[in-house]
Amino acid sequence: MPKVGLEERVIESVAVSVHASAVVQSELESFRRELTRYCYRMLGSGFEAEDAVQETMVRAWRNADKFEGRSSVRSWLYRIATNVCIDMQRNVQRRARPMDMGPSSPPVESHLGPTLPEALWITPVPDANAAPEGADPAEIAQYRESIRLAFVAALQHLPPRQRAALILCEVLRWQATEAAELLDTSVPAINSALQRARATLNAVPAAAQPESLDNADTELLARYVDAFERYDIERLVTLLRADAVQSMPPFAMWIRGAENIGRWMVEPGPSACRGSRLVSTTANGCPAFGQYRLDPRGGHAPWALQVLEISGGKITAMTFFLDLLDPERLFPSFGLPVHLDD
Repeated sequence: MPKVGLEERVIESVAVSVHASAVVQSELESFRRELTRYCYRMLGSGFEAEDAVQETMVRAWRNADKFEGRSSVRSWLYRIATNVCIDMQRNVQRRARPMDMGPSSPPVESHLGPTLPEALWITPVPDANAAPEGADPAEIAQYRESIRLAFVAALQHLPPRQRAALILCEVLRWQATEAAELLDTSVPAINSALQRARATLNAVPAAAQPESLDNADTELLARYVDAFERYDIERLVTLLRADAVQSMPPFAMWIRGAENIGRWMVEPGPSACRGSRLVSTTANGCPAFGQYRLDPRGGHAPWALQVLEISGGKITAMTFFLDLLDPERLFPSFGLPVHLDD
């Protein structure tokens, strides 16, 4: 009888432990989206942000019994995430956009140059993984401003701890005392870091901020899809602002001007995009499309994730993240099919 009682107590203890672990895991998971936003701004890579958040969750789960409750679970997780991001950035060159690496090029294929490693580029993040859920319009506007490619690229000019301080205090609106506690420093040190970070960002050329989409912009996107899929470049150019830019990571080449973009589209290499299909998604608070080119084996194969920025009823920027960046992860991370069979 005592043996049976012991077994029952062991089973009960295991059940309680499993239940507690499930509760902890559920609470941790509720922070995944906001941690993804934070890690993305820190790292400039949707892929690395996903890895950093997963590592944060693993460390938190393993050390849940050591959490003493002197801070909130949220602050504790941000501390872990910050350390993970800083660890991931040691001895790593900062990520950038093509526009940050050199002047624009003429729309001639010979200027395309070689592909460069994925680790050099700012890469996109799916809104499905990072955007706040059930947020009001003001929160959505703040999210779109602080997740856009140009802003995230500008953040990469800052040392990691300055970057963390700026994101915590000026994007997430934490008090300097909270940021100081998280970063194991003083309030004067945080204020000094913020001052230096602002000065650095002020020296980085600003880019136009994307606007919230209205009905007219939705119609603009429909016209864009129609023109691109029919490869009516003359019509597509009319949808671009005169000073629009196009870039194509992992190539450093980028093009400025609607007319130049139109000329580029009919160059021998880019004209292979004729017959493409576009599938809608969103990235970095902007409209985006998975572009699928004709596959010689049948159907359409992934080619590029197009991220568009719109201002004043015109397309101002077109960033085509080619599937060459990470063919195993790019399209799947946005919930896009790996092939269109038609």
